[in-house]
Amino acid sequence: MPPLDVRPADTCRYDLVSLGEVMLRLDPGEGRVRTARSFRVWEGGGEYNVARGLRRCFGMRTAIVTAFADNEVGRLLEDLVLQGGVDTSYISWLPYDGVGRTVRNGLNFTERGFGVRRAVGTSDRGHSAASQLRADDVDWDDLFGRRGVRWLHTGGIYAALSPTAAQTIEAAMVAARRHGTVISYDLNYRPSLWQAVGGKSRAQEVNRKLARYVDVMIGNEEDFSAALGFDVPGTEEDFSRLEVANFRRMIEAVTSEYPNFRVVATTLRTVRTATVNDWGALAWSAGTGFVEATHRPGLEILDRVGGGDSFASGLIYGLQERGDLAVAVEYGAAHGALAMTTPGDTSMVSRRDVEALMAGAGARVQR
Repeated sequence: MPPLDVRPADTCRYDLVSLGEVMLRLDPGEGRVRTARSFRVWEGGGEYNVARGLRRCFGMRTAIVTAFADNEVGRLLEDLVLQGGVDTSYISWLPYDGVGRTVRNGLNFTERGFGVRRAVGTSDRGHSAASQLRADDVDWDDLFGRRGVRWLHTGGIYAALSPTAAQTIEAAMVAARRHGTVISYDLNYRPSLWQAVGGKSRAQEVNRKLARYVDVMIGNEEDFSAALGFDVPGTEEDFSRLEVANFRRMIEAVTSEYPNFRVVATTLRTVRTATVNDWGALAWSAGTGFVEATHRPGLEILDRVGGGDSFASGLIYGLQERGDLAVAVEYGAAHGALAMTTPGDTSMVSRRDVEALMAGAGARVQR
């Protein structure tokens, strides 16, 4: 029996809608932000990356609910989203005051890191348009009801941006539940987003409230600990059978407190260097129990940002289209691994690439 009851595709306009902020990422390439003289730009955001991955890699119909300040940076972001194939019908445009005193578009300066030099992200997103999106700015019943959405995805990054963002998520979740839409949530704990508004205690207050609506909960060991308050024994420095056993115990505790969780999934990562990680994933559902993805020790990484989001999109594809948790977690882990071999937040691979890696394809040149 499939772990989730997903609405039929022919009854819905969208396979997935994401709710969250889309930022402009400024990437100094191999160098550092502090010494950069030029940047390459990408669009990115924890929730958006999932919608884009599902559209570009897996060919699914997706949209983003967000807001932009109506200026040249906002229009650049719109152009990048359009290139990714994600429907822009639910982007709200807020008037720009010429300076950004009240509304602006978020920026994210991100270094990839290399070897012993870790990746570094510096956000510049205060007063962003997306953080000011309100619950009544979107006709949720029209979106989830008349148009139809099979799956809603959002997460803890967006929830951290403002009190109104968390309220908007809750309104979307209530409407999604009313119309039979599956809800997934990636905890995605970011200390920098919570430090000025109450830290971990505030993060737990917000996330624990929203978790009551969630069908599919996604996160890593820090997420479950910092954002939901569940301690994970052991450390991320040792990817071992003991570590996997610790995660299993944590998931058992999480699902005991949140019986609404139909699926729980986590990535397993040991950071050897910024460019070499051990990579894997674990998932659970009530009907299937625990399943573990193929472990990939010594995975070489070009840009780790977005690996977890690509895991989420592969997992969602597998759950929607294959209905098998063991297969879904393999899609997620393979997609996440491949996404980290290219620059930028979003995936540049195809479903064929993902399925070839799942089948054991090597790295020999393809001619």
